[in-house]
Amino acid sequence: MSSHIALPENGIDPHHKIIGEGAFTYRVNNRWGILDRDQYPVENCHDFAIDSNKRIYMVTDHPDNQIIVYDCEGQLIDAFGKMFPGAHAIEIVQEGDDEFIYLVDSGWISNRKWDGISTDAWDSPTNKVIAQSGFIAKLTLDGVLIFTLSHPQTIGIYTPDMPYRPTDIAIHNNGDIYVCDGYGSDYVIRYDKQGRYLSHFGGHDNVDSDHNLANAHGIAIDRRNPDSPQLIISSRAEQCLKLFSLEGKYQGKIDTPGAWVHGPVFAKDYFVTSVCWSDIDGKNVDNSGFISIFDNNNNLVVNLGAGKPEYRNNQLQPMATTWDIFNHPHGICIDDDGNMYVGQWRAGQSYPIKLEKIG
Repeated sequence: MSSHIALPENGIDPHHKIIGEGAFTYRVNNRWGILDRDQYPVENCHDFAIDSNKRIYMVTDHPDNQIIVYDCEGQLIDAFGKMFPGAHAIEIVQEGDDEFIYLVDSGWISNRKWDGISTDAWDSPTNKVIAQSGFIAKLTLDGVLIFTLSHPQTIGIYTPDMPYRPTDIAIHNNGDIYVCDGYGSDYVIRYDKQGRYLSHFGGHDNVDSDHNLANAHGIAIDRRNPDSPQLIISSRAEQCLKLFSLEGKYQGKIDTPGAWVHGPVFAKDYFVTSVCWSDIDGKNVDNSGFISIFDNNNNLVVNLGAGKPEYRNNQLQPMATTWDIFNHPHGICIDDDGNMYVGQWRAGQSYPIKLEKIG
């Protein structure tokens, strides 16, 4: 399968395509970050982080390399890591004079018994990927392991039969670590900066269903109001983002009807979230992803690669059913100039796309 963005449209090179509107207008650069596929192959480009030297770290779940490091122009700086087969999310955090990587392995692993055909038969022993337990790793920027956080059954908060396949992580200013178990049991687990368990919330069986999470795929800390930071967590199967206090108390939600959203990525007073699939008549549609941008009031103002958002009586209407840029956007990071770097799931093993901000 080829990525949408690799295909010409009306004879126009998509490298020059302009998308968005107003302050959120971008030029699509699908030539950014292309490498020698024999040396630096990718499977799915999952997530990104930027360090203080403006180096961009991308995680991929290809078995030959799971972390690729670029400069902002898309030139290769480094590539390493064969010990994270389910690499899915990454955060880079300043701690004192040093920076560290927090990497999330979601537990999916390439199947050495793949039948060469099955890609969606998740319970099949011959599917292309199969599930195992995931974990969290803290690393130096060079990839040296500091510590790991393993299955929550080891600290007594999961029973042995409960799956653990974490999908994302957020780090608070005090060092507290929040881990989303979005492909497992849908809890958010909170640790201190040394990896000691503090609390957990979410899951599926709360008396108040607002506290439940369903495919808690992404998480971020909203610091736009420094006096009351809060967690914003995607509950993808419910097609919404849920808001919680740092202690795990439910505070509201942002509906995203028709969109399976990832967690937010913040830039100044707005945030961006990738939409891996559009939901049409209760089904996830292939190659139907796009990127949504929300303003300081958490209102959706722009969809990149899909139709314009519409509100009626302050309620966001189901998303448009036309898509022209992306397959399945997944990870995003935003540099100081507002440019976006976008990785995709199931996009023909394509390298990242850079959206160059011109608005």
